[in-house]
Amino acid sequence: MYLSIEETAEYLSVSVPYVESLILQGKIRVVRDGEGNVLVNKEQFNNHFQQLEKYRKAVEEIANEPIPEDMDVKDED
Repeated sequence: MYLSIEETAEYLSVSVPYVESLILQGKIRVVRDGEGNVLVNKEQFNNHFQQLEKYRKAVEEIANEPIPEDMDVKDED
């Protein structure tokens, strides 16, 4: 499925100028139709969202890990 630049910005939750800069940097691949419209293939973002989900799970695991009690703590009072 192909998206316009505006739809891509909405899909990625970023601004249109940011999407345009990513296109100019070559980080987002585009095609142009016969009328000169820029179209972005939505499938190229699947890997990005998979990596983002892995990162979220890793952060959640770390946040939920209990803090071990320090065996060296002694009450010297």
